[in-house]
Amino acid sequence: MNEVLKAIETRFSNRGFKGDKIDEDKMKAIAKAALHAPSAINRQPWRLIVINDKDIVSKLDDSALVHIKSLKDQSFYNRIMERGGKVFYDAPALYLILKEKGWRWSEMDAGIMTQNITLAAHSLGLDSVIVATADFAFQGEDSEEIKKLIKWSEPEKWEFAMGVLVGEGTNKKDPHEIDWEKVVFV
Repeated sequence: MNEVLKAIETRFSNRGFKGDKIDEDKMKAIAKAALHAPSAINRQPWRLIVINDKDIVSKLDDSALVHIKSLKDQSFYNRIMERGGKVFYDAPALYLILKEKGWRWSEMDAGIMTQNITLAAHSLGLDSVIVATADFAFQGEDSEEIKKLIKWSEPEKWEFAMGVLVGEGTNKKDPHEIDWEKVVFV
């Protein structure tokens, strides 16, 4: 099996990290892979904020948890608490993808970039998990302060698309089972 297909087949979502800082060369290689993502008419409607500072990731985690706890429906908060009380699972790094507001295909393009990040991390021996709940870190009372901290410029132009946590995982598991019933060959 070729290396790309092997990476796709063996990657899994890891929800526990050791917290060790990631080598800068690996961080840059993952960012480069993200930027190689194709986009509709090559518009590249994204901004990538790479956070390789566990203290900042922890601050985002705290902010997200406060906002989630304030939600009327407590089921999501309870689920996070059952999983250890962390939205960001003690990850040492976060790749935060912002999408261009109003561009028709920016969500799709951000999704492709997200996949590139997870596969690049896996190919470098790191674990990852896609974390849409990262958005909660930017919805609380301290959202403007948080955006300044992570250098989120031009908030009138860019909005949250997706987050990917990266690091050395504390657990290993098999990838999810595929379901051939969801495929139609014509």
